[in-house]
Amino acid sequence: MGKEYKVVKATALSSVTFSVNEGEFLCIVGPSGCGKSTILRLIGGIEDKTLGEIEKPEGISMVFQSGALLPWMNVEENVSLVNKIKGYGVLKVKEISNQYLKMMDLKELKMRYPRELSGGQRQRVGIARALAVEPKVLLLDEPFSALDPVTTEEMHKYLLDIWFKTGKTIIMVSHSIEEALLLADRIMVMEKGKIKQVLNVEIERPRHEESEKIIKDAEKIKKIMESEFASQ
Repeated sequence: MGKEYKVVKATALSSVTFSVNEGEFLCIVGPSGCGKSTILRLIGGIEDKTLGEIEKPEGISMVFQSGALLPWMNVEENVSLVNKIKGYGVLKVKEISNQYLKMMDLKELKMRYPRELSGGQRQRVGIARALAVEPKVLLLDEPFSALDPVTTEEMHKYLLDIWFKTGKTIIMVSHSIEEALLLADRIMVMEKGKIKQVLNVEIERPRHEESEKIIKDAEKIKKIMESEFASQ
């Protein structure tokens, strides 16, 4: 697939080809402007491709950096919104919402509004809302980049717990190589709208950021990102 912005005559993605296995956790890393988020927006249908094909299952949901919550709705209303729009009955909407509010430890906060929540709580609501539509694929665009280290570690645990329990396919863009190594099965390294390398993460779970293997692999990926394409 590819994406070209004709107004500014810039190519965001150039002949990008990759596949993701069902139930896999894939992280995409690379410098700012390399096309990471564009890939997610194309998969999620937020933007239209200008070349190539995208084969994807029905049922894809996305979590954004800010949570993207509607400020005039409380937690429960934000999580329920899409299913209400779909026309589900009141009891079904409530049942599904309660399931994911419970999964994200939000039941006690369901009547609060976004302004009354911490950054981590808002992201948990964003994830619960994305899960409430019961997607096969969950997309996350640097969801923890604005959070402090303690909250980020907590969110990693929530995300891995969701993945283990639901078996969903997860594609996540991250600005942190260490984060990608902590979470992913594979890491796709991007540069200038192209895939530079795809690496298997061969580290046993549970993983710890201070482990020697993660430190070594992080240095390896940083060197890959710093080097130029062999063809250039």
